[in-house]
Amino acid sequence: MKRIYISGPMTGLPQDNFPAFHAEAARLRGLGYDVISPAELNPGSNKTWRECLRADLQALLICDTIAMLEGWQDSEGAHLEMNVAHRVGIKIVLAKEILSPLTLAGEGQGERAA
Repeated sequence: MKRIYISGPMTGLPQDNFPAFHAEAARLRGLGYDVISPAELNPGSNKTWRECLRADLQALLICDTIAMLEGWQDSEGAHLEMNVAHRVGIKIVLAKEILSPLTLAGEGQGERAA
């Protein structure tokens, strides 16, 4: 089973954008994926942004794919996560392009979020 890490904007958004992360995690799990979401790693945390990002990056490194949520371009943390994923060979896709458990949209076509 593919393990997917969800990345996207949080800071400054209502409820830290957790509803979007939770909805995407539920959708991907419904397709049969093993999902890691930063909204689930650090819920209601008293940790600093850097402490949360450290935990998030550790979780990212055990994934096969990083799925970028809408608005990721405006997020410093999502940029860092995507760059780490790129450097270590984790597949980068737009979350909305994951359509089935058998294929990732763009797979074999060279499509990437970056």
